[in-house]
Amino acid sequence: MSEVNISATAVKDLRDQTGVGMMDCKKALVEAAGDFDKAIELLRLRGQKMSEKRADRDAKEGVVIAMVSDDNKKGIVIRVSCETDFVSKNEDFINLTKEIAALALKNYPATIDDLNQLTLNGLTVQTIMIEQVAKIGEKIEIADYQKLEAPLVTSYIHMGNKAGVLVGLNLADNKYIEAGRDVAMQVAAMKPVALDKDDVAQEIIAKEIEIGKEIARQEGKSEDMLEKIALGKLNRFFKDNTLLNQIFVKDGKASVAEYLKSKNPELTAIGFKHIKLG
Repeated sequence: MSEVNISATAVKDLRDQTGVGMMDCKKALVEAAGDFDKAIELLRLRGQKMSEKRADRDAKEGVVIAMVSDDNKKGIVIRVSCETDFVSKNEDFINLTKEIAALALKNYPATIDDLNQLTLNGLTVQTIMIEQVAKIGEKIEIADYQKLEAPLVTSYIHMGNKAGVLVGLNLADNKYIEAGRDVAMQVAAMKPVALDKDDVAQEIIAKEIEIGKEIARQEGKSEDMLEKIALGKLNRFFKDNTLLNQIFVKDGKASVAEYLKSKNPELTAIGFKHIKLG
C-alpha cells in the first residue's frame, strides 16, 4: 500500500490511541501497509529500541506518588522517572504515575519487576513504559518502589510530587493520622537515615566513627582520645539523623518520639519509607 492510501483519519486514530506524534504515526502506518495493529507494534518496537538507546541517560526528574489503602494498614510509594522537568509537570504523566501507584497498592507486588508485569488498561506496565518512551522521546522508567504495612500507615507527598513518604505507627486508631502525617512531613524535610539508632546500618556507623576520629585528629587531639571523641560525635549523629531522636521541626524542642508520646504514651513510629527525586 502506498503512502497516499493512508488516510488522515487513520493517522489521527493511531495518534489518539498511542499518544505518539502524527508524523511517526503516519510513518508506522505506511510501514505496516495500513494495518493498524501492526502499526501499534511497530511503534512499540520503536519505543523499545529508543529505551535501550537511552538506558544510560540520566533520568533525575519525575513524579513521586505515595498512597495508602482505605483501611490505612498498608501503603506504597513509587517514583516514575523522566529526563526533564517539563515532562514531570505534564498532567498526563502525573496521572499515569497515579494509575500505576493505585495498581501497585491494589496488587502489592514485591518488586519493581513484579510491578512491571502487572496489567493496566490491557497492557503490562512494562509495555506502557516503552510506549511512553516512544511518545515522549525520553528515558521513562519506574525508578523506585517501596511499600509499608503497619497498624496505621499515613502518607505525605511533598509539593510538586518531588518526594513521597510513608510512616507506620503502632496504634490502629485513625485519630493519629494527623500525627503520622506530621512525622511524614518531618521525614521529607529532615531525611533521616533510619528509624532509631539500632536501625542504622553498620557501614554508616563505621564511616561516622572514622570521620569523627579524623576530625579529632586534625584538631590535634591525642590518639588515645580519638575513639572516645568519635563515639561522642556518633551519638550526635544518631540524634540528628534517626527519626525518633530528631528534634520535631514543628515544635523545635521535643523529639519526634516525645511528640508522638504527647498524643498517647504508647504511640510511636515503627517504620518509614522515603522516595525523592534525584
